[in-house]
Amino acid sequence: MRKSTTSSMLRHLILGLAGLCFLGPFAYLLLTSVKTMDDIFAVPFVWWPKDFFWENYSNAVSAIPFFRYTFNTLFVSLLCVLGEVIAAPLTAYGLARIPFKGRNLIFIVMMGTIMLPSQSTMIPLYVLFNKMNLVNTFWPLILPAFFGAAYYIFLLRQFFMGIPQEITESAKIDGASEFRIYWQMILPLSRAAIFTVGLLVFLSSWKDYQLPLIYLNEPDKWTLSVGLKAFIGEYNVEWGMLMAAAALFTIPIVILYFFVQKVFIQGITMTGSK
Repeated sequence: MRKSTTSSMLRHLILGLAGLCFLGPFAYLLLTSVKTMDDIFAVPFVWWPKDFFWENYSNAVSAIPFFRYTFNTLFVSLLCVLGEVIAAPLTAYGLARIPFKGRNLIFIVMMGTIMLPSQSTMIPLYVLFNKMNLVNTFWPLILPAFFGAAYYIFLLRQFFMGIPQEITESAKIDGASEFRIYWQMILPLSRAAIFTVGLLVFLSSWKDYQLPLIYLNEPDKWTLSVGLKAFIGEYNVEWGMLMAAAALFTIPIVILYFFVQKVFIQGITMTGSK
């Protein structure tokens, strides 16, 4: 009993120390966001600011169209989530539950696309969207989600394969179509897994910097990740305002994870174990 208690305490101690290491950069971000320039460049380094300069936040919000960028980011992220939770589960269901010739080959080819670096498809996709006159619009950021990403399809396929066939076989005997089985039986059983995929898509889209930088030319259409570069000038960087804007950019994600962490961890566990 004592050995088990000691082992549990040691495990929690290690996890706590690891958590503090991960919290370090976030604490540095928050503390720097309320420092004056003198405190930021103080020698020796100053962790705790001498005077809290809260004006960094108001200055950061007024220096750029912050709320416009926030709306753009939220708009793109939510539509990406919508597209992915429509396309990925439907594709995963076909690859997991419907037997057809060439199914395994399609799955192997799809998984092979995960190994392709994004840089290898960057130019062809840009040329394609440019010919479709979609550059400088939100469509290049949103449309790929409606075709499903291989990684999320893989996660859901693994989960769907763990659902007993007997559950759906009885529905087939009663004459239910594949889509009805998918809609009324598989999806309700997969809420945690689909929610997890939606959350992963939202996080990926919210923090994405590369695609908005490539496709969005007009400042009014920038997302927050691109808009933050406005604080980086040619000869100087407004570190206080940059850190304040970065904190405002990060805090919603932290709050979101705090409220949905139970479902998120459950979904990760279930998709990983199936």
